[in-house]
Amino acid sequence: MPQIPEKIHELTVGQLSARSGAAVSALHFYESKGLISSRRTTGNQRRYSRDALRRVAFVRAAQRVGIPLATIRDALAELPEERTPDREDWARLSAAWRTELDERIKQLGRLRDHLTDCIGCGCLSLETCVLSNPDDISGERMTGSRLLPERRRPAQDCC
Repeated sequence: MPQIPEKIHELTVGQLSARSGAAVSALHFYESKGLISSRRTTGNQRRYSRDALRRVAFVRAAQRVGIPLATIRDALAELPEERTPDREDWARLSAAWRTELDERIKQLGRLRDHLTDCIGCGCLSLETCVLSNPDDISGERMTGSRLLPERRRPAQDCC
């Protein structure tokens, strides 16, 4: 991993990519979403302050646990004077996100259980199955695929 001398206070996009492990395209995307920022040189090249390394690490760690980018952006915007997140910030924000993650884990468990039940019943008809779409309520309420709230029924009621 290339080391950046302390006297260098700004990084090129290539240096930021090499040090953070994020692709250049990801860094451009993060910038377009307001997660990191850069200044432009007279030659229109991006220059990132050294604290962008910590911001990118923060974003990537939050993404790995499933936090949406909009939520990450909102969290970064709450920091005073847009400063770099530190250990205390991460502890506070990750504690706040814990409830959201717990709910996602529950939803995934329900999804897993419904898939097992539906496959086990043998009907494989998601349009008429009373487990995944009781009384075709999905068609009346919404379009597209959605995870329905848990409505457990015995598998023999399915077909």
